[in-house]
Amino acid sequence: MNATIPPPTPPSSTPAPQPGSSERIGRLERTALLGVLMREFINYKSFWRSSAFSSIMEPVIYLLAFGFGLGSLVSKVGGFSYLEFTATGTVGMSVMYASAFPAMFGTFVKYKFQRTYDGILAAPVDSEEVVTAEALWIGTRTGVYGCAPVVVAMFFGIDPSWGMLVLPFICFIGGLGWALFGITVAATMNSIDNFSYVMSGFLTPLMLTAGTFFPVDRLPGWARALAQLNPLHHVVELVRGAVFGWHGLVDLWHVAFLALWAGLLWRLAIRQMTRRLVD
Repeated sequence: MNATIPPPTPPSSTPAPQPGSSERIGRLERTALLGVLMREFINYKSFWRSSAFSSIMEPVIYLLAFGFGLGSLVSKVGGFSYLEFTATGTVGMSVMYASAFPAMFGTFVKYKFQRTYDGILAAPVDSEEVVTAEALWIGTRTGVYGCAPVVVAMFFGIDPSWGMLVLPFICFIGGLGWALFGITVAATMNSIDNFSYVMSGFLTPLMLTAGTFFPVDRLPGWARALAQLNPLHHVVELVRGAVFGWHGLVDLWHVAFLALWAGLLWRLAIRQMTRRLVD
């Protein structure tokens, strides 16, 4: 009996996966993002007390100093008591400082001294996912810490409102943009000492012209126009809208500006970080 020999199977055009290979599937993979976020969460548990203390106490001290110090000399500002005006302005200031500073210093230390990102990129994670996860983590923390001044001010006379429930979201979207700003600065500067130029020459003027401690409409015309380009001003206005009442389409403009600010800085932060870590 003659045995029939089957024809040989043609070789597949797709190469067989090699052991240990980690092929990328797409951009911003959930597994990669969750991995970086989990690392940040585990690491944060070792120093959360000191971080929470500084992020909460500093704006509360500003609130008490300005609200009751200058508040004893100033009765009404923009139709609000000075304590109410300062409490909502301090929330915006807290969002900026609680997100920009950790992003600047933390990112610089991780890639320059600790080489943390080199280890992360050895896994199937790219610089886009690292930047996105870092910003989401800092924005989430800011969404919690930023509400502290209003909570404290409620014990001194500010009436609670349903709009206050939106404050964590406002602090998150504002903190997300400032976190991406801090990552961009860290990936651009060659020395940590150069952060002084950004803090004194950029962040402090933005804080003083955002309507935090005095109304923007008292500024000169050119300064009022520049305030519309100040992300901190839009955060402050949204916080006041949440606490004292919304203003319709104006509030949508504030949200749109913060979303655009975060989107532009997201791409810029990824570009700068990729140049540092990959190129």
